[in-house]
Amino acid sequence: MNRYREVRATSAWLCEPLETEDYVVQSMPDASPVKWHLAHTTWFFETFVLKPGAPGYQPFDPAFEYLFNSYYNAVGPQFFRPHRGLLTRPTVAAVHRYRVHVDEAMTEFLDRGELPEAIRPVVELGLNHEQQHQELIVTDLKYLFSCNPLRPVYRKATAAPRCDAPELRWFPGPHGVVEIGFSGDGFAFDNESPRHQVFLQPFEIASRPVTNGEYRAFMADGGYERAELWLSDGWNAVREGKWKAPLYWEPQDREWLAVTLAGLRPVSDAEPVCHVSYYEADAYARWAGARLPSEAEWETIASLAPRDGNFLEDGRFHPAPAPATDGPAQLYGDVWEWTGSAYAPYPGFRAAAGALGEYNAKFMSGQLVLRGGSCATPRSHIRPTYRNFFPPGARWQFSGVRLARDAR
Repeated sequence: MNRYREVRATSAWLCEPLETEDYVVQSMPDASPVKWHLAHTTWFFETFVLKPGAPGYQPFDPAFEYLFNSYYNAVGPQFFRPHRGLLTRPTVAAVHRYRVHVDEAMTEFLDRGELPEAIRPVVELGLNHEQQHQELIVTDLKYLFSCNPLRPVYRKATAAPRCDAPELRWFPGPHGVVEIGFSGDGFAFDNESPRHQVFLQPFEIASRPVTNGEYRAFMADGGYERAELWLSDGWNAVREGKWKAPLYWEPQDREWLAVTLAGLRPVSDAEPVCHVSYYEADAYARWAGARLPSEAEWETIASLAPRDGNFLEDGRFHPAPAPATDGPAQLYGDVWEWTGSAYAPYPGFRAAAGALGEYNAKFMSGQLVLRGGSCATPRSHIRPTYRNFFPPGARWQFSGVRLARDAR
C-alpha cells in the first residue's frame, strides 16, 4: 500500500510546476499530453485491477475506457493517438477527480488484506507502468517546452558538480558463454526473460558515455555531412530532418546552446551527449573507430556495477558529468544508452494470455534496445536486465552513446 501511494504521489509531484495549459497540448504524434498520461495510468488500475477484482466497483465514467486505452486491442477500440491533444474534455480538473476516485477505491481494495494471487502481479505491473509514464511526462514536457520561443522553465536547475569529464578508458568484458535475462525474486517485465545463454566474443567497453565535447569534434569533422558514416535510413533521416546537431541544440553567436527543463543554457562539454538517435549513435561510433555494445555485452558489464546515478528523484532532469571511477561509470541514470541490438524476443519467450500480453510483445519489430535508464527514470524502476526500446530515429528521449569495440 505504501508503494502504491509513493508512486502515485510522484506523478502528482511532477505536475506541481505546471499551469493548466501545460497539461493539454500534444506537441507531436509520439508525445502525449500530461493530462492523458495521468488519466491513462489511472485507467490501467481501473481496467485491470478494480473492474475484475473489486466487487461492486463503479467506474468513474464509462467513456474513459475508450478515451484512455492506449493500445490494448483485447480491451476494445482506442481514441486515435495523434489526436489526444484535441481532448479538451474531460477537463484537467475532471482527470484529477478521476485519479482521486480510483485511488480511494484502490486504497479500500488494498487495505482489505491479502490480495488475490492473480491480482498481485497486476498491481505491481501497474506501478511500474506508471513509473514509465512518469518518465514520459518529463520527456514529453521537454519537447513541448522546446516548441515555445519563450523557453519556459519547468523547474530551476539544481546544483551539479562542476568538473571535467574523466579521460575515456577501455575495460575488458567477460567473454565466452554467459547468461543474461532476469531470474529470481522481484518485479521484471516479461520481455526481460527467460534467462538464457549467449556467446560473447572478447570485447572492451568505454569507461563512460560519450560527452558533448567529443560529439562536437564529430560535428566539426563534418559528421552530419559525410554519407559514408551513416546507415542508409540514417542518412535519409539526416537529410529529411536537416539534422546538424543533437535535438535541442541551437546555434547562437557561434556557440551551441541547449534547451533544458531549466531553460536555455550553454552546452557543457563535460556532460554526456543526449537526445541523439540510434542513427547518430551508430554514425558517431563508426567515426570514432568503435561500435555500439550489444545488449548482452552491456548487461554483463552492468550486472557488476552499482546502481548509482542521476535519476528522476534528484530533480535535475539533465545529465551530469561522469564521476572518476576505477571501472565503467554512469551505466545507470543520466542517459539511456543505445545498443546495437534489435528489440526481439529472448529464446523461449511467450507473451502472457489476454490484454496484458500486449504490453511488450506486440512491439518486437523495427525497434532498437536501450539500457541503463536516464535522469528522467525513477531510481527504483531500473535494473541490469531492463530493456527499453525505441525506433532508430527517436531523439526526444534522454538517449546517449557508450562505445564498445572488439578486444585488440
